Amino acid sequence: MDFRAALLEQTNSFGDLIATGDPETPVTTCGDWTLRQLFRHVGRGNRWAAQIVAERRHEPLDPREVRDGRPPEDPDGAIQWLRDGARLLIHAVDSVGSGTKVWTFLGTRPAGWWIRRRVHEVAVHRADAALALGQPYDLPPDLAADALSEWIELAAVQAGRRGLPIERGHTLHLHATDESLGGVGEWMITSTEDGIDWTHEHGKGDVAVRGPVADLLLAVTRRRTLADSGLEAFGKTEIWDRWLEQTPF
Repeated sequence: MDFRAALLEQTNSFGDLIATGDPETPVTTCGDWTLRQLFRHVGRGNRWAAQIVAERRHEPLDPREVRDGRPPEDPDGAIQWLRDGARLLIHAVDSVGSGTKVWTFLGTRPAGWWIRRRVHEVAVHRADAALALGQPYDLPPDLAADALSEWIELAAVQAGRRGLPIERGHTLHLHATDESLGGVGEWMITSTEDGIDWTHEHGKGDVAVRGPVADLLLAVTRRRTLADSGLEAFGKTEIWDRWLEQTPF
C-alpha cells in the first residue's frame, strides 16, 4: 500500500469536508470538541510528527513547540496549512530515511512508522467530521482493513499499560464481509499469558462481530455502536464491551 499517497488523499479529503461546515459545529465523537478544534488537532498532528522525524528525536515533542502549529485565520490559508503539514511529514521521512529510528508513543520505531500512523489518524478523524456534519463516510476496504490491523497492534502493545482488554483465555473475532479482502479481512484476537496476540485467520471466537470493514473500523474505534452500524454480533458481547472500554482511541 502506498501510505504516502494515502496520507495526502486522506488529508485533502478531510480538509475539503471541514471546509463545508461551520467551524463551531460540535464533534460529539471527540468529547466537547468543535470542527475548528478537530481541524487544528489533525493539522498540528501531522506537523508534530514531521518535526519529530526531521529532528530525529528520541524524546517526546511538546505539542506547544510545534513549528507553525496554528493555522492561519483565513479559510484558504488554513486548508493550505493542513495540506502542507502532510507533505512536511513525507519530506521529513524521505530526508532522514524511512528506517531511521525516532521516538514514538510506543517506543523507538523507524521513521516511516509515522506515515502509516498519521494516515489512519486522519482517516478516523475524517469520520468524526463526516458524522458531525451528517455526511456519508467511506474508506477503501484495503485502507480500512490496514487501519483496523494497526489499531489492534496498538492495543496489543499498550495492553500491559492499561490492563488486558480481553480476559486471559478469551477470544474476539472480527470478520469483514468485503469480498476483495480475502484472508486479510479476518482478525482473531486472543488474550494469552504473554498478552494480546492476533492473527489473520478464520475461527470461532467467544464473541464475533461481522460486517463491512469500514463499519468494523468505526465500531472498534468507538465512533459508532453496533446498533448504529448495523454490524452483527454473536456470542458473549460482554467481551466486546470490555474490549471497547479498555482500548480508547
